[in-house]
Amino acid sequence: MRVAITAMAMAATMTATMAGGAHAAPMEHPQADAQALDLAEKAIALRSVAGPGNQTSQVAALYKAALVAGGFADRDITITPVDDTAYLIARWSGSDPSLKPLVISGHMDVVEAKPADWQRDPFKPVVENGYLFGRGATDMKLDGTLAIASLGELKREGYKPRRDIIIEFSGDEETAMKTSAIIADKLVNADLVLNIDSGGGVLDEHTGKPDYFTWTGAEKTYADFEMTVTNPGGHSSEPRAENAIDQLAAALLRIQHYQFKPELNDLTRGYFLSAAKWEPAKIGIAMRAFAANPADRKAIATLTADPSMIGKIGTTCVVTMVNGGHALNALPQRATANINCRIFPGHPRAAIMAELEKVAADPNVHFTDVSAGSVATDASPMRPDFIAAVDKALNATYPGVPVFPSMSSGASDSMWFRNRHVPSYGASALFLKESENFSHGLNERTPIAGIPLAIDYYRSLFTSLSH
Repeated sequence: MRVAITAMAMAATMTATMAGGAHAAPMEHPQADAQALDLAEKAIALRSVAGPGNQTSQVAALYKAALVAGGFADRDITITPVDDTAYLIARWSGSDPSLKPLVISGHMDVVEAKPADWQRDPFKPVVENGYLFGRGATDMKLDGTLAIASLGELKREGYKPRRDIIIEFSGDEETAMKTSAIIADKLVNADLVLNIDSGGGVLDEHTGKPDYFTWTGAEKTYADFEMTVTNPGGHSSEPRAENAIDQLAAALLRIQHYQFKPELNDLTRGYFLSAAKWEPAKIGIAMRAFAANPADRKAIATLTADPSMIGKIGTTCVVTMVNGGHALNALPQRATANINCRIFPGHPRAAIMAELEKVAADPNVHFTDVSAGSVATDASPMRPDFIAAVDKALNATYPGVPVFPSMSSGASDSMWFRNRHVPSYGASALFLKESENFSHGLNERTPIAGIPLAIDYYRSLFTSLSH
């Protein structure tokens, strides 16, 4: 009964919130619609956070049961424990074993959430005012269950893929990414990876109608560099010319004022040209100018001043932690700082660290690469078959809504596939207002109105790329 009530509520919400929007009437698949939401609620209720009490393995069991109920053979689904977590791989065999498989990629773990900080308990899902609330509602338990429900719907419809369809969920994407790397090694023969953890649509802040949709074909490399200055120290009543904290501070200020060379690739150029019309006039003009000439100083200055844009025009590095000294009345013997960098595709971490060393301009400041769970990757190619499949799926569900590429500033499981030369693309089905993207933040929520259309989108995308 609860599922039936949820389905009716979802239908009413969709009618109310998307009336007049640029979207097609979804096909009838009430069982898949209800399953996606019900399964997402059950998954959110499981606290799949790294550390004591990690319930990621229970999420894997939940997803396996849903896949088996949807027509997957039990023998074709494996759950593998790793440390305090686990990963899941399920295979739907195609008719032509000579074809490389299509991989659908996601993760089951979530970022920690403290109930005392939220308006609602983050691990007690609730649907209110057309939104699903809870940790993982956006990142990314609803997207995961939408994919599971969509595959089940395709099986009920009698679809027969030519190539294998593999759906996999990592168990520590938000932390060490150990399972992410293992999965990429196991599936290195994939033809293409659809990462349903990135990309997606943007809703207008005022009308709630869909503005545009982006897919991601690249992401910046995550890096942490530790800066260290050591000194013999001494008594604070006898100041010396060389002070570890002073030296570190001076180097940090030089790094603060440094800008890495602005640059473009095919993905970001396409994004700037296409998304400019939805930005304030000054930003839009700068986006177009930068796309035409990445050395345009006026455009660079405008985009650099906007926190939402500076990360899109090149590598960024910023100090995130500082520690120094050992007593209130002693000269510091040691001072350290962490520099967190998001590196534009195509640059190895070692090259960026070497550039920072030159900027610091002090041989007493020593740099160490302390990055964990990160590898450098190039952008995925602009594959015509993938682009055509996304265009087809979006046009069928949101006719007339522009579709264009983008680059992610964060790290995802795509990083591990691209590092192994497997093309990976972010292609989430969900639409959000930019002001309501609370991934990793408080009171995370996602509108449920788009669930039926999301299933239409995934059904189209999965079939186009596996036929």
